[in-house]
Amino acid sequence: MARRASSGIKPGLLIGIAAAVAVAFFGGKALLGKRNDSYPNMATINMSDVMDGVSLRDNEYVVEGTVDEKFYHGDSPNQVVSLKVNDRTGDQFLPVEIPANLTKFNIERAQRYRMKVRIREAGIAVATGINPL
Repeated sequence: MARRASSGIKPGLLIGIAAAVAVAFFGGKALLGKRNDSYPNMATINMSDVMDGVSLRDNEYVVEGTVDEKFYHGDSPNQVVSLKVNDRTGDQFLPVEIPANLTKFNIERAQRYRMKVRIREAGIAVATGINPL
């Protein structure tokens, strides 16, 4: 009498599938788990320079903080937010104008953001890039 071939899954194939799933899971977690440092080569704004009125015009800086308040100016599509920045001297507030082209996602109060800002005339900070934290 002839023996029938086994129709079950071979152990080698099962181990190979389990190893591939583990590599994909842990590899994906390692790649996605690393937060990309947005604007890594830019200087962080010094809030004491902003408060003292030192000329920062036409320079770009990175500022990180929590949105304290949102303001709208008439019919302008631009927004202005009050960003609470934790400085070595305590909490400071920086008004940042957000142009209409950067409002693709909703800026919410009490949320943390990392913004690239350009200081224009009169010391007004204008966002040129926004990343939620």
